[in-house]
Amino acid sequence: MKKNTTLRLIIPEWHGGVNPNYVFGSHLLAHIAPPGDADETVEISVDTEFHTALAAVDGIDGGDLLLRQMQETARILADRKPEKVIVFGGDCSVSQVPFDYLSGIYGAELGILWLDAHPDVAGPADSSHLHEMVLANLLGQNGASPITRTAHPVPPAKVALAGLIEERLRPMDGACKALNITIFSPEELQKGRDRLCAWIRAQKIKKLAVHWDLDVLSPEDFRSIYPAEPYTKASEFPAAVGRLTLRDVGRIFSDISADAEIVGLSITEHLPWDAFNLRRTLSSVPIFHAET
Repeated sequence: MKKNTTLRLIIPEWHGGVNPNYVFGSHLLAHIAPPGDADETVEISVDTEFHTALAAVDGIDGGDLLLRQMQETARILADRKPEKVIVFGGDCSVSQVPFDYLSGIYGAELGILWLDAHPDVAGPADSSHLHEMVLANLLGQNGASPITRTAHPVPPAKVALAGLIEERLRPMDGACKALNITIFSPEELQKGRDRLCAWIRAQKIKKLAVHWDLDVLSPEDFRSIYPAEPYTKASEFPAAVGRLTLRDVGRIFSDISADAEIVGLSITEHLPWDAFNLRRTLSSVPIFHAET
């Protein structure tokens, strides 16, 4: 029997959320993940001119750079032809090309589970940040630009939002209701995953691509996310704050794996504040710099 091939992609993409911290967060995340000795790992080259103003292309900040990086990702996937893909991001936009690739391979067998406190279903008329529209792109909702266009759109019935904070939905998030996407609240998932597993079976999903935005987690449980930035109050954070725990997410993965094979996993928006701040302090210590 042929052994599954898995490609690990390190995509330290930051332009989609206009946050340079995602670069280091992506690299550290790739080190934290369990090793896969049989897996190939490829890093996508990402522009790191953090102090250069980003050009708006088709209404998207850094659109030219994003497109170039997505094209490189697509070329690597087309060349390697993996059966499974693990992505270490980076902002949420890193899921676009790998999930579109998986949709092209598995077609109607593929479903997308979007583990996120936010739905990411905006369009260029609502936002200039690609990470806020990536799921809409995968649904084929933003096809006017090559930056947002996907080749293999996934039907809304094959997509579920897990951990979404519905009461904090914004006008730009309206598509998740208009498209009637299935939603599982944090509280429902914490009580049990029966309805989630029933959705997988009802939609005849055999393969799953899971987008895990770490901000679906509660800052009381996991500190390497935006709302857990030191000296800030999660209660004053300007967007929805996650409520799941790492234990909750572990149980979700265990339960869904009984009904479908996970062929895609994208982990995004890792912001290890202690590591950032320690590195910044060490950068000012002379012994770390060669004398000239």
